[in-house]
Amino acid sequence: MPTGLRLVSEAAELAARRHAGQQRKGRDEEPYVNHLAEVASVLAATSDGADAELVAAGWLHDIIEDTDTTADELTQRFGARVAGLVEEVTDDMTLPKSERRAVQVIAAPGKSAGAKQIKIADKISNIRARIFFEPDLEQQLELMEYLGWAEQVVAGCRGVNPRLDTLFDETVANARGSL
Repeated sequence: MPTGLRLVSEAAELAARRHAGQQRKGRDEEPYVNHLAEVASVLAATSDGADAELVAAGWLHDIIEDTDTTADELTQRFGARVAGLVEEVTDDMTLPKSERRAVQVIAAPGKSAGAKQIKIADKISNIRARIFFEPDLEQQLELMEYLGWAEQVVAGCRGVNPRLDTLFDETVANARGSL
């Protein structure tokens, strides 16, 4: 199993391949891999790059729910911790969106420290994608609704990484200022 920079690089490569062709909702329907890169970058920056497995899991955090990749494959390629973190943050896509969101709020406090950090980084990236220059009413309402839900999820994830908590708060303040 690779370690350090190689682990992160191989996770990024797999994520890019498996998510190829997927588009991100939000600004300009950018390639989905941009979201994965941002989540991994936020995790690397707020941990000073000290946890390669966490950053690799950031790259891979949506791979089980959005592709045909399995947890067993992740375990073989990246080890039990990376696969476990990805599994822990994977939503049950058989549930309706409203139920998935409710489960995230309820389950957040019981997540591992690594999964909590991935959840916060994911919410930071998703909020940033919803900030528009001169947003129309629909964009404003969607951002306000997302912020309310994201704050509920993150409330159960706080306390693991103060720098990440601060970055989330700054991102929310910036989003509210854009309305």
